[in-house]
Amino acid sequence: MNSSWLNLSQRVALYKTEAEMDLKTLWRTPGFILPCLAFPVLFYLLFGVMLSKGQHAEYLLVSYAAFGVMGPALFNFGANVATERAQGWLTLKQISPAPIGSWLFGKTLSCLLLALLILLLLFVCAGAIAGVRLYTSQWLQLAGVLLLGTIPFCLLGLTLGLTLSSKSAPATINLIYLPLAFLGGLWLPLQLLPTALQQLALVLPSYHLGQLGYAVISKDRGEPFWVNVAVLVAYSLVFIWLATRRFRAQSHDRR
Repeated sequence: MNSSWLNLSQRVALYKTEAEMDLKTLWRTPGFILPCLAFPVLFYLLFGVMLSKGQHAEYLLVSYAAFGVMGPALFNFGANVATERAQGWLTLKQISPAPIGSWLFGKTLSCLLLALLILLLLFVCAGAIAGVRLYTSQWLQLAGVLLLGTIPFCLLGLTLGLTLSSKSAPATINLIYLPLAFLGGLWLPLQLLPTALQQLALVLPSYHLGQLGYAVISKDRGEPFWVNVAVLVAYSLVFIWLATRRFRAQSHDRR
């Protein structure tokens, strides 16, 4: 019993250390942190408050909140993992006795904490500047739904980070991130897009993340809740499979 408790405490300490290290790495790169925090807030203030005169403040709060939480998930996993691969850090992690799960836990926790900070900034702007009034349960539900909804984007980022070079990763991820947001209806309501793009949106994870958020404020398109969840879960499983294949391929290449 004592041995099992010791192993458990060591494992917890290891996971905690990995999380702290990844958080410190993030905070030491303001070139990554500041745009992640600033862009969703600035876009919301510009389009949700100034240009629309606050008429669509609730709807656009969800839009830019969903857009905001996708960024850390894609870039912290995608660009940073690609850089760690190039520097040999990921190889060291894979051959060390520490479980690779601790490394993944650290990056996931960093993404969630940064996403939570983005949500808090947006919520403060929406309430204090745009005059958005939601029930406490709605604020909490919106934060919870969007944070959980970042998981498939973390896995997509991981897959990209394990596939792309460190030089091509940032540009490639931007080419995926921005169209995902636009085509998923997070920048413009889908009814303003051509019919073909509206149909395309139905298969994108960004669309279903947005719909889960809009449902909290009763501004979704009326699809069953489980459909949006099922699509995000399906994407998560596909990206887990792809990331696992990339991990195994890299391990095989080193032999």
